[in-house]
Amino acid sequence: MTTWSLRRRPGRMLGLLLLVILGFLVLRRLDWSALVPLCLRHRQLGLQAKAWNFMLEDSTFWIFGGSIHYFRVPREYWRDRLLKMKACGLNTLTTYVPWNLHEPERGKFDFSGNLDLEAFVLMAAEIGLWVILRPGPYICSEMDLGGLPSWLLQDPGMRLRTTYNGFTEAVDLYFDHLMSRVVPLQYKRGGPIIAVQVENEYGSYNKDPAYMPYVKKLATINLQSTHELQLLTTFLFNVQGTQPKMVMEYWTGWFDSWGGPHNILDSSEVLKTVSAIVDAGSSINLYMFHGGTNFGFMNGAMHFHDYKSDVTSYDYDAVLTEAGDYTAKYMKLRDFFGSISGIPLPPPPDLLPKMSYEPITPVLYLSLWDALKYMGEPIKSEKPINMENLPVNGGNGQSFGYILYETSITSSGILSGRVRDRGQVFVNTVSIGFLDYKTTKMAVPLIQGYTVLRILVENRGRVNYGENIDDQRKGLIGNLYLNDSPLKKFRIYSLDMKKSFFQRFSLDKWSSLPETPTLPAFFLGSLSISSTPCDTFLKLEGWEKGVVFINGQNLGRYWNIGPQKTLYLPGPWLSSGINQVIIFEETMVGPALQFTETPHLGRNQYIK
Repeated sequence: MTTWSLRRRPGRMLGLLLLVILGFLVLRRLDWSALVPLCLRHRQLGLQAKAWNFMLEDSTFWIFGGSIHYFRVPREYWRDRLLKMKACGLNTLTTYVPWNLHEPERGKFDFSGNLDLEAFVLMAAEIGLWVILRPGPYICSEMDLGGLPSWLLQDPGMRLRTTYNGFTEAVDLYFDHLMSRVVPLQYKRGGPIIAVQVENEYGSYNKDPAYMPYVKKLATINLQSTHELQLLTTFLFNVQGTQPKMVMEYWTGWFDSWGGPHNILDSSEVLKTVSAIVDAGSSINLYMFHGGTNFGFMNGAMHFHDYKSDVTSYDYDAVLTEAGDYTAKYMKLRDFFGSISGIPLPPPPDLLPKMSYEPITPVLYLSLWDALKYMGEPIKSEKPINMENLPVNGGNGQSFGYILYETSITSSGILSGRVRDRGQVFVNTVSIGFLDYKTTKMAVPLIQGYTVLRILVENRGRVNYGENIDDQRKGLIGNLYLNDSPLKKFRIYSLDMKKSFFQRFSLDKWSSLPETPTLPAFFLGSLSISSTPCDTFLKLEGWEKGVVFINGQNLGRYWNIGPQKTLYLPGPWLSSGINQVIIFEETMVGPALQFTETPHLGRNQYIK
């Protein structure tokens, strides 16, 4: 453990160096091997490829891995999830590293709290798991822009995932910082990291033949069924010859998109495919072992024929549920890996308790239009500015959330423009409809006198996979037209809804909830808890679309089109006593907020 912390303690390192020199001068006949820490004494070769096998030092090593993303799991639950992985018979943790979360502003890095990568990796080592790190820079992972920071798109000529200078210079600066944290955690330094996979799934992108030599890559393959297993022995052999086989992502389920079905993969099919992969002599990584949650606005999207954004839950129909509960997949895989491990597996940890709290009704309210006066001066611009190029956040633009555009109009007509991703249009404070990918024009009714045209635009998630990631700027893209004439003189409000955003709204700025509130609006309520807080699921029947914040934590988006019907609320984010609940609702107010012990995803879990 001391070895891993030396880089943070230069004074201690110098003292140790002087001690070694003194020992050399005084005790020249000392057995030098005794000075090597026990954890390093036999760590010489690391993970190697020898013919068809992986080797760790001089022993054949099978990678039985599972993916857990630290940034999708409350830090207080990291240990619980990792212990459940160990108890399932797996020996290796794999995790992505999201660049966009770790460098939210150019040159400003955040590895604190739920983003403490080093603490997560060291915890895995303590539990007895090896680690394969997947730092990107692009990770896909159903993350906004595949984990790339949105400020890259301030450059109008940006070409992501290529050797374009604007991209590689940013990657180099980020990797210089990241690797200073990662190197002390490597196998030969006494840490648990046995391999690092840079980039991800570049074969499906492949816009620059010079790019992969720039970042390098281990050849692996992703699949979900036995029908694809033949690829393992044909494609990989053609690519790399006689080398160990590795299924880096065996998909234990799949993610969901708003308005689509909930994806489920039968546990018997999972066991059948995993058994076939291992029987074929391949190492394997289960993606996901535990999916977790797209808290906040981190979710990505797909856009092939239609734009489809991912839901807040990243349950993935994985081996553990979104809340970390056991499933039939877990029990079957535990039996399978236990049968080939050669040693008894540790017992699975107990399930974490859940609670159905009493429903609450918000009592205070603040319409968006009233809230604007507490946000300071708007950004004034002759033309619309897209989200990434707003002069906010130290010149880094806005990454997530909403953006409001206002301008004055003096006539009716046909409104048109490129809105990314969904824009609610208002004449003064009256909603007249939505512009999005499919609806690009709408009629603005006849008006008299001075009228304010407003468009509230939501970034629903940047595309995380495919060839069009360079075209993921959000807000109003280009001009907004009325009767084919470009509108001018905009007032623009950045509504990123960070914690600092709500600090503007002190209690005296809220009003009692009226019978017919003006929407969009913020609603304030409180959840009272008398005992030790437990996990729960928030159910918003009667509400339509918006975001929920509990004690300042962004639980993520809800939308009544499904398939997700509840939001996961981790117990550690609650406290005994009064808990603040804020809902931002766009179009329809429900009667109350309900709390249930079970999610509504059509998911069957195993009750231990």
